[in-house]
Amino acid sequence: MQYRQLGQSELKVSAIGMGCVTFGREIDRDNSFGVLDHALAQGINLFDTAEAYAKGASEAILGEWIDARKVRDKMVLATKVSGKLTKERVTSSCDESLKRLKTDRIDLFQLHNWDGNTPLDETLGALEALVQHGKIRYIGVSNWQTWQLAKSLIRAVKHAGIRFESIQPPYNLVQREIETDLLPLCLDQQIGVLSYSPLGAGFLTGKYSRGGDVPKGTRFDIIPGHQPIYFTEPGFRVLEGLQNISQETGRSLIDLSLAWVLGRPGITTMLVGARSPSHIDQALAAENNPLSDELRERLGKL
Repeated sequence: MQYRQLGQSELKVSAIGMGCVTFGREIDRDNSFGVLDHALAQGINLFDTAEAYAKGASEAILGEWIDARKVRDKMVLATKVSGKLTKERVTSSCDESLKRLKTDRIDLFQLHNWDGNTPLDETLGALEALVQHGKIRYIGVSNWQTWQLAKSLIRAVKHAGIRFESIQPPYNLVQREIETDLLPLCLDQQIGVLSYSPLGAGFLTGKYSRGGDVPKGTRFDIIPGHQPIYFTEPGFRVLEGLQNISQETGRSLIDLSLAWVLGRPGITTMLVGARSPSHIDQALAAENNPLSDELRERLGKL
């Protein structure tokens, strides 16, 4: 397992990170413990959750596991606050997350969304206070646009204030918008990139087809909002091209998709969600079998 510096922080994070979105939503506590045990044993040290995941159940399960296994010092713990990002909301959310996670500190506390109604100075002031009190170590964002991140970086320089060390965007063979300006900004400013959804919420596994029914219990059934993103003509063209390359090379759609993201410049960590230990093994196999330059180029042209 490779480990990389997260932004300009002192944190070293594994190239594959454990996305805890499935805990309490798609798998129960016992199965979640099995996934977490396997992830840690395989060298994964970044565990990313959020208060919004299963209405706090993900944090609660992760906290129970941390407490039961006594592994807090072996991991980089990340979570997120969402909604209205006022001083009171950010502060109370952090305190509630600390309780659910059964810890006294969060390594990476992230803003899950952009709040255009709350002054950025107010939000950052609340985060700075949390750092000063030792409740969080570093801060990051998720699902921000490039101009929003740039605005925060300018503010940090101007006021000698706290800066975001990471951003968490979706990134896969279909969703590649971050290549235009977000990735170049992050590379230039040393911002860590924790990419998520490398399989397009399951779209790139081949379980969906043009005009076909959405299988019950799949991610696209549980969260229909994914459908407009991927169920498009360009999306299905990418999927069909990926299927052709898979048949030609003998490598699965999953293996090709994961290996492509893992080898992309500027990606610090690829977060993977898992419903079983085997899903973690798929990511590990992709890391251990990198793409050739020729194959990477072909996939990129899809």
